[in-house]
Parts: sequence; C-alpha cells; structure tokens
Amino acid sequence: MTAPTLPAGADARRGPLRAGDRIQLTDAKGRHHTIVLEAGKTFHTHRGQFEHDEIIGRPEGVVVTNTAGYDYLVLRPLLSDFVMSMPRGAAVIYPKDSGQIIQMADIYPGATVVEAGVGSGALTMSLLRAVGDHGRLISVERREDFADIARANVESHFHGPHPAWRLEIGDFADRVRELEPGTVDRVVLDMLAPWENLEAAADALAPGGVFLAYVATATQLSRVAEELRSHGGYTEPQAWESMVRTWHLEGLAVRPDHRMIGHTGFLITSRRLAPGQTAPIRTRRPSKGAYPTDADWTPEDLGERSVSDKKVRRVRRDAERTRDVEMGVGLDTGEDIDNGGGADTDTGAEDGGR
Repeated sequence: MTAPTLPAGADARRGPLRAGDRIQLTDAKGRHHTIVLEAGKTFHTHRGQFEHDEIIGRPEGVVVTNTAGYDYLVLRPLLSDFVMSMPRGAAVIYPKDSGQIIQMADIYPGATVVEAGVGSGALTMSLLRAVGDHGRLISVERREDFADIARANVESHFHGPHPAWRLEIGDFADRVRELEPGTVDRVVLDMLAPWENLEAAADALAPGGVFLAYVATATQLSRVAEELRSHGGYTEPQAWESMVRTWHLEGLAVRPDHRMIGHTGFLITSRRLAPGQTAPIRTRRPSKGAYPTDADWTPEDLGERSVSDKKVRRVRRDAERTRDVEMGVGLDTGEDIDNGGGADTDTGAEDGGR
C-alpha cells in the first residue's frame, strides 16, 4: 500500500531541526529572534553568540545557551509568528483578521478562491492552508515587486511552490474575467476601492459564493455596503471588526495588559445570488445625506503610508535570499539571517498596520 502524500510543507514542520529550517528563538524576557539554520553559521547579538550546529539535529523545544550564559528557547515558528517576522514591503493582514476571514468566508479544502491585493503574502498562506493541495487559489497583485516578495515568503513557508497557488500580475477585473463565469467559490479583496470590482466578482462567483472585502476605514466600509446593495446581485452585507486584548499572567497579578490591538481593519461579507434573482428590498435605510459620493479616493485620503521603492527592493532581496536558503539553493555569504534585524523584538505586539 502506497503511503499517503503529505500536504505541501507538512514534512518541514515536524521532526528534528534541519539546516534550512526557520526557527524562533525566545529569551527569558519573551523577546524573539527569527533565523534560518545554516551549517557552520553563527547567531550573535551584543549578548553573546552560539553556533547553528548546536541546534541542527536536535528536537524542537530545546534550550540553547550562548557564550555569555543567556538561554534561548528554540521552536519552529507558528504561521502567526512567521507572518509577524517575515520580510514585508506592503502592510499585511494580521493573524487575527486572517483567522476571521478563513472562518467567516468559509474557506474549505478544495475550494476555488480568488484574492486580490496580495501585498507580502500574509493572507495568501492562510488561504493556501485552508484550500489544501487539491484546491485552487488565484492571487492577483498589481505591483510586480510586491508579487516577488509574496512569492518568496510563500515559498519560504511551504519550502517550495504550493501546488494550489497561481500568482497573477495585473488588474483583478482583467484577470478574473479570464476565468469561466460562475466557477469561483470565494472572492477576497484587500484593496483601496473594492466596490469598483463588484461586477467582475459577481460574474466569477458561483451562486451562493462568498464575497469578502477587508478595508481600513469606516468610509470605505460604508461605500462597499451601499454598492453591494445597489448592485442587486448580492445578499444584504454583514460587517464587523475584531479586537484582541492579551492578559498579563504573573503570580497573583492576573489582569488585562495595558496595551491591546484596538483596530486593524473592517471585514464585510455578502453572498452571490442566483442569476435573475433580486435581493429583498431593505425596509430601513439611512437618510439621503448619509449616502456616499462619487469622488475619487487616494491612499493618502485614507491615511495609508506609502512604501518607498528602496525599501521594497531591499525587502524583495531579503525575502528571495531567505527563500533560497530554506529551499537549499544556498548562498555562502557568511552572514546570518535574522529577520528581526538582529535586535531584540517583540513580535507578539501588532503595531496597528495592515
């Protein structure tokens, strides 16, 4: 009997630690460093150093002591850890929102999903895990440099190309119209003006399919909701946001942390109606003065921070080098890879970006 084939990337997440594995080092104060193991290399900070070879071949959960006597807990990073430490040019959708998207958009194994606004690939990895090797994820990104960063990050996480993934460069409406109408199960949009693509999404979605948009501001949220209602081919939209408050656990001092993740973005969903059907008329509507205008919007209007071309080039170079090391291509530069920049970081805090 033939042994079942493991899902993409599964074999890299169990067993002894190997050269090419990405690991997370946690010190006694909870600060994290993320590195990629390479034979013969050294991890060092101003608090001392240790050789990668001291970890390679050992199981997860070991503690390694550096030359200055500082201990580090060694574990493979979870997907949420990976997202927070990976190279990124564009802002990312954070784990708290990715989990909501997977659940509330009902992303299931074998589904056909189209996402647009790939950025650095954070949501892409969660979607690929959900659709599985036998599903299909088509990701559309307008910027080729962002797409290169996303491809490098995704291939780093799965230790190679994912069989269910297709990354397209271009406009969402153009790419989705190349698909057979009514064959897409889910559409997920993370872009400035998702309402501009409602018609293209409606053509692609199967009856009952889910449309989901991730937006940063209440003005965007209102515009998407009104356009969904005006379109006539979607059900009444639902919208929400999620807030995360961690807790301080120290002896009897058990209380909420002083910091919390107050807002990252809004999620809004709707279902595709069957052809020729009309959504029930909503009985309650706001006053006429509450309707959106047709004015053009810019990223600056919504408070988005631009990303310099220099930073994007650097991040793309770092992401591709990390991917090559993890896939065994090997670049002998003599440098250690620490995506935390070699400085103490606390990747458990989400900094309010997208």
